Amino acid sequence: MVEKMLPEINKVYFIDTYTLIHILSGKGSIEVDFKSYFDWKDKVIYLEKGQYIKFVSDDFVIRKIEFPNQEKFQNNDIRVLFKHLISLGYIDLMECTDCQKYLTNTVFSDNTSDILDISSKQWFWQNPFHASKDEYQIIFDIKDVIDKEFSNHLTNTELVSFVNAKGYNAQALFKTKVGLSVKNLLGSKRLTESQKEIAFTDKSIQEISYDLGYKDAAYFNRVFKNNIGQTPNEFRENFDYKNRELFTQNILELLKTHHEQERSLEFYADKMHLSVKTLSKKVRSKMNTSLGQLIRLELIHTAKNMLIEGEAIHSIAQKLNFEEPNHFSRFFKHYVGISPSDFKNKKYNL
Repeated sequence: MVEKMLPEINKVYFIDTYTLIHILSGKGSIEVDFKSYFDWKDKVIYLEKGQYIKFVSDDFVIRKIEFPNQEKFQNNDIRVLFKHLISLGYIDLMECTDCQKYLTNTVFSDNTSDILDISSKQWFWQNPFHASKDEYQIIFDIKDVIDKEFSNHLTNTELVSFVNAKGYNAQALFKTKVGLSVKNLLGSKRLTESQKEIAFTDKSIQEISYDLGYKDAAYFNRVFKNNIGQTPNEFRENFDYKNRELFTQNILELLKTHHEQERSLEFYADKMHLSVKTLSKKVRSKMNTSLGQLIRLELIHTAKNMLIEGEAIHSIAQKLNFEEPNHFSRFFKHYVGISPSDFKNKKYNL
């Protein structure tokens, strides 16, 4: 099913079937499974059942494609789009002209599975973990084991036994290619699922800790606070997904209005009638990032748009309040990975 949507700000959209999200327009961050993302532009995002997405702005327009054919997802090449390891599953549209053509010309076709085939080929071409196709099958077999067994009170020995059955020296392969140990990925999965249980259910913390394989509630509280920075009860109170408080929208609106000229934390703290420490802590708690990072992302977003529109680099540097054009160029390359000139050429040469 293909649907064009104007999502509500801060509403939690639960994913009930395998879904493609293509953001057509908008500005701000998205949140998927308690992680905030600001680099969604020019990407097609893939989400699987059980995840959620939230749009932290009120001007997003998205295209959503739901895939009803569940048999398609038994294909091992397709699962790489949805089985997220350390970040979102996505395809970079700047690198995939076939994806762009499909979304432009055939998006309202009934045969929506075509985009999955195109995207999976692109994903392997992008090769985010620099692995062979056979190695990827072992890596995602391990992810399947963790997704199925994370709440079954597995000991380390049992987990190793499951993993080793998937291929020779699978743990070492996973660590080398993904950068995480299998044990760490299991812990991350448990933590994310515990966040969902805390945020979206009325279960007691003790019940949640037991259901997800933790030794006891006190141990779970320590693990949770060490990783999230809040106790489970504080996290439940701060997430408050039903009321959808507007703190994030307010700070994003301030950044949108003032980021070209104002970069000091004190300026934004004064506008929000908070101390710098309190504002920084609240941004970190609500948005899982720093205020300084939000300011830099706004600058990068604006600079990219100016470059796409053909504006000269020296003019962009002046408008964004950099002292010299080379200061802007160094800043842009540091955070984007390529120079402003290379970015402009890449966009035009698609």
